[in-house]
Amino acid sequence: MNDPRDEAATLYEEAAAELERALGHCRVAAQHFRDRLVPRAAAHAWAARGHLLEAQALLDRQAREHAGRSSLPEDDPGSSP
Repeated sequence: MNDPRDEAATLYEEAAAELERALGHCRVAAQHFRDRLVPRAAAHAWAARGHLLEAQALLDRQAREHAGRSSLPEDDPGSSP
């Protein structure tokens, strides 16, 4: 069985990689807009958005996993928050 902390670390590394890809596409899109290459700029802008959505999906998955493991004090009256 894998350690959940290692799985979480891997997920965050994957999310970071997606965000770095989005950053790169944003920079290329900006330059293309400056160069008046609108179709190319738009393609990179959409690619950036796609990478942002992938990162968000990874982070959403981690949030759902955390929610499944989290508990409230009323879930176990004998515990403290």
